[in-house]
Formats: sequence, C-alpha cells, structure tokens
Amino acid sequence: MKQYRPAIYQDLDPSPRLLMGPGPVDVYPRVLRAMSAPMLGQFDPEFTEYMNETMALYRQIYRTDNHWTFLVNGTARAGIEACLGSLVAKGDRVLVPIFGRFGHLLTEICQRVGGEIVTMETEWGTVFEINEIAEAIGKHQPKVVAMVHGDTSTTTVQPLEGLGAICRETNALLYVDATATLGGMPVEVDAWQLDAVSAGLQKCMSGPPGSSPVTIGERALEKISRRKHIEGGLRSTDYVASDGPAISSNYLDMGMLMDYWSPLRLNHHTESTSMLYAARETARVVLDEGLESGFARHERASSALRAGLRAMGLELFGEQAHRMTNVTGVHIPQACGDGEQVRTQMLNDFGIEIGTSFGHLAGKIWRIGTMGYVCRKPNILRSLNALEAVLRRNGFDTTKNAGVDAAYEVYDE
Repeated sequence: MKQYRPAIYQDLDPSPRLLMGPGPVDVYPRVLRAMSAPMLGQFDPEFTEYMNETMALYRQIYRTDNHWTFLVNGTARAGIEACLGSLVAKGDRVLVPIFGRFGHLLTEICQRVGGEIVTMETEWGTVFEINEIAEAIGKHQPKVVAMVHGDTSTTTVQPLEGLGAICRETNALLYVDATATLGGMPVEVDAWQLDAVSAGLQKCMSGPPGSSPVTIGERALEKISRRKHIEGGLRSTDYVASDGPAISSNYLDMGMLMDYWSPLRLNHHTESTSMLYAARETARVVLDEGLESGFARHERASSALRAGLRAMGLELFGEQAHRMTNVTGVHIPQACGDGEQVRTQMLNDFGIEIGTSFGHLAGKIWRIGTMGYVCRKPNILRSLNALEAVLRRNGFDTTKNAGVDAAYEVYDE
C-alpha cells in the first residue's frame, strides 16, 4: 500500500502589508485581540448577552431603532443574499439601478431566487438622480428596489435621501447594500427610511471578513414573517405554517435567523464565536471614536490622497461630486500599461497593496482605499511616496515629492 506523508507546510507567517486597496483592509489591533478570547457555548448566558450587546451596538452604527439588527455568519455577500433571498419571492418584480459592478451582483442574486428583474444603468463613474429612479419606480411598480450605496468598483456613492419615501408611496421595499460605506460615510437607516440594509466588516469598519451586520425594518419584517418557516424537529405542537412561499435558502433564511437571535434562541446554525467577538469589538472601536469623527477622518484622508495624486499629474476617475471618501479611483497613465507592474512593485518593494477594478475598467484605473484603521496620515504619506517612486521607475514623469507635499498641505489646513 502506498504510504502518504502528511503535508503540514510551514508555520503561518503572513508578510506584513499595508492594505490600501478597496478592501479588505488592516484590522484594528483591539479586534485581533478580541478574536483570541476563549470559546463559549452558543447558548451560554454570557455568550447570548454578547449577542444582545452586538445588536445594540450595530443599532447605533446604523443609526436605527430597528430591533432586528444582528449578524449573518459569512462575508458581506451572505448578508446581501440573506436580505434579498428573504425579501424577493419567485415572480416578484425587482428594480435594480446599476452604476457599477455590484449592481450586477444584486441583479444576479435576485434572478437566482426567481425575481422578475428590471434594471436601469448609468455610465460607470456617475450616479443616478433620485427623480430618475422615482420615474422607473412609477413605471415598473416593483415590489423591491435593490440599491448599492457606495460601489467600490467605480468609487462613487449614490445619494439615497428621499428614495425611501418614494418607495413607501408605491409600497415598494427598499434594500441597500452598504458594505463599502458603513463606518466611513453616513448610513442613516431611519432618517432615509431604508427597509433592509446589509454590510460587512472588512472595509471602513476595519474588521476581518466573515460577518455581515444587517438591519431589518418593520415593513421588511412583515414580508419576512409571511414567509416564516420552522424546521421539523423544532416546531411546537401549536405551530402554524405561514401562508407565504418558503425562503429558498435554509442557512440564509431571515425568519429562522431572527428566531436564533431572539430570546427563543431557536436552534439554527452555530454562531461563529470569534467573528461575533470581532464584530462586537469592531463596533466598539468605531463608536469609541465617534461616528462623526470617523467620517471626518475618512474625508480628510481622502482629500489628502486626492490632492497628492493630482499633484503627481494623475487624473482622478469618476464624478468627484459623488466620490466615496473611502476609496479613490485614478486613471492608470499610459506609460504604465495596464498598471499591474506598478501594483506588483508597490506590493513587493514597499509592502503596500492597491487595487485595480472590474469589467471594462480592469487595467484602466487603480483603486486606492482610505478605509478604517489604515485611514491615517502616516499611511497616506507613505503610500503617495511609494507610488511616486514606482511611477518614476516605470517611465512616468512627475515632480519629486509633489504628492507628499500636496497631502501635507491638506493635513496642515
């Protein structure tokens, strides 16, 4: 019989990096420490109290009174699928305004659960006027409007104020993907009348990917309740099935997730203990700083980065009036081809990661993040200095130290 030697590889020892791309980004040290805390049983009263605290913390982050504000185990996409899979039933008409790669993602998820999809698109780097979306809602009468808030593929953010009220006039539910903006830009769930919102930890919240905070309002809850289902083996003797179609995913069934997060603690999955610790501590870090202070820090770092890029002779991508303050798009200069050699040298020579984009923007723009823990003056200056050095080595003519000097001026104001 052939003998197999176990391959145990080397000790885990990741190279130190400064993650200045569109996410994931460096994790707050406090969060890393929290993740090393001991395991608790999922129904240990101490652990369930941590769950309750996590719900309360994310109500503050989302600026909402929604009771059903909790975590979905999985990356940001798990939260998106849980929301849309629970809100969109087969045959439901869904309007998806697309201004970047992630609008197409929402479209695909809704298609997979049987939704009747209507899309509207605008040029990447631009966003919609609210009246354009309102007109489409009036024309198509969707049951759900699914919207990305900030799309990192185009580095633009869609204004949402007023859209919730328009949806309520036509009895449409408004779902928003706030993965890229939560913690870095205002996400006003109650003030904007958003019915369901999901996000992730790995961008402006500066936590690890693997947990998705979601918040569900009363109008969305009403629809989810009509599709409520309890697994066999858990039903009480007086259980009465709901009259709506069952949610197709078991793992991402919002009704069952809510039962798990409720005082019932009805068995569903096993909560990812270390990720709950991470999500709880991430929220505490963000709230310790203060939401408004955090937004201002992101804005200032973004302004310094953009000033530095312009001073180096680079052209910014997209409508600057609707730019995200946590990721900046910049055209790749002709001298640098598709930009991959610059990215490789930034990573290998300076330990700094920046991103490219998707689809027709791949090889056309770089995306440089100013998110969460990395969104600090030393990191902005270090990144501009490294980028200038690599650009010069690749044949792009720029004035020495122009980028860093321009960023200094922003920080000195």
